Amino acid sequence: MHDDLLSRARSWLAEDPDPQTRAELARLIEAGDVAELADRFSGTLQFGTAGLRGELGAGPMRMNRSVVIRAAAGLAAYLKGKGQQDGLVVIGYDARHKSADFARDTAAVMTGAGLRAAVLPRPLPTPVLAYAIRHLGAVAGVEVTASHNPPRDNGYKVYLGDGSQIVPPADAEIAAEIDAVRGLDEVPRPDGGWQTLDDAVLDAYLARTDAVLAPDSPRTARTVYTAMHGVGKDVLLAAFARAGFPAPVLVAEQAEPDPEFPTVAFPNPEEPGAMDLAFAAARADAPDLIIANDPDADRCAVAVPSAGDWRMLRGDEVGALLAAHLVRRGAQGTFAESIVSSSLLGRIAEKAGLPYEETLTGFKWIARVDGLRYGYEEALGYCVDPEGVRDKDGITAALLVTELASELKEQGRTLLDLLDDLAVEHGLHATDQLSVRVEDLSVIARAMERLRAQPPVSLAGLAVTRAEDLTRGTDTLPPTDGLRYTLDGARVIVRPSGTEPKLKCYLEVVIPVDGHDDLPAARTRADAVLATIKRDLSAAAGI
Repeated sequence: MHDDLLSRARSWLAEDPDPQTRAELARLIEAGDVAELADRFSGTLQFGTAGLRGELGAGPMRMNRSVVIRAAAGLAAYLKGKGQQDGLVVIGYDARHKSADFARDTAAVMTGAGLRAAVLPRPLPTPVLAYAIRHLGAVAGVEVTASHNPPRDNGYKVYLGDGSQIVPPADAEIAAEIDAVRGLDEVPRPDGGWQTLDDAVLDAYLARTDAVLAPDSPRTARTVYTAMHGVGKDVLLAAFARAGFPAPVLVAEQAEPDPEFPTVAFPNPEEPGAMDLAFAAARADAPDLIIANDPDADRCAVAVPSAGDWRMLRGDEVGALLAAHLVRRGAQGTFAESIVSSSLLGRIAEKAGLPYEETLTGFKWIARVDGLRYGYEEALGYCVDPEGVRDKDGITAALLVTELASELKEQGRTLLDLLDDLAVEHGLHATDQLSVRVEDLSVIARAMERLRAQPPVSLAGLAVTRAEDLTRGTDTLPPTDGLRYTLDGARVIVRPSGTEPKLKCYLEVVIPVDGHDDLPAARTRADAVLATIKRDLSAAAGI
């Protein structure tokens, strides 16, 4: 086994085009570090519906130029197999370590395969790439990003010509083509021949952002903005300037792209501590709201003044606010969300007489809903202009929520006031999440097995009226690895994360509310029920 491992490592080393990972692997071979080599050569990084995502480093279980060249060659073979041999592939990238290299390698592979390739001019938000695919009539798009993962990670996200991310069976078909790539020396990679786009695509995207706002709406809300060391700042500032909003006050320490993400443990606005600098800036400046993007700016977080300080709104709260705003503006079309998001969206759509759909988790599913007008996911993802960007877009979502805050400001009201109104109208929908990060993925598998073997009959004293194993699929959903429990007045979904080593449990409690005076008591009750569900679910799952 030891000799076989060394021989595989040496074969990989011989064709690795990157001096950095070559040196890293050579050191491991020389040191005879069998444990580390076994970890890197225990398989290959699997290409799935999230594309590729993993830690940077040498070997087939890491993100590196060799793995990316193979992925690009597999994608090119897939596209040619679908009769798109002269199609355009547009490539975007963020500011993480190696992103520009991976984008360039992808362009070279596409060009070598006879396809046309165009690369965005510099690191830009993921929604600009999603927009560019349809704007340029491309047959596919690639975004090199690991979104809000830790600094040591990178990733590779694939879109097809409809401008939305791949779903089965395309993922498996592309994965099969990647597996069929033998040596890297068989993959032609010319030094040029692709196009580097100018700012025309970005300008067209920015012109499109105006369309999400009502022509005569007030633009008075003041914001503090953090780009979380990512690529959102310039595009967001340009969009806000075009719209005529006051220029956002920047969180200076996080404004510029930095692949080390030095001020945060995880560059995700949802993670504890990630918003601390933004809160400090807001305490100094007293704006109407805080806006945060994640590093590739496809997500948007919102925080508001509350009880003398600042509070992050949950993704479900922002999702409901944007829905209510669009309904009031007379939006027509289907409202959609993932199954792990709050059922409040369904209530809002139903009352407005609008079609409503639930999908599996991820914008690859939400973006495919027929007649989509608005889609959101609790993990801070919002699609407010599906004709322009068939994916979540943290720039247009920021514009729309700032327009709503401006309208409310003119009435002497706030986003929290509107949330209160929605609770009175539709019942208080309180959501929470139990998220367990693991070092060992078998912990997640064991928890899922345990819940399947012994489903809970009650949680927080509420009877489980229905337990569904989503691996079997439902009338409206394809199969997925998840469990859904319907309770008397609550709902719980348990699933492994698709992009991180986490088990995620999504909880929702619905409390009827008689009037505004009833809200404080309803919130206290909801908090208590959610806390008890968390405790009971942890015990049931053994985590």
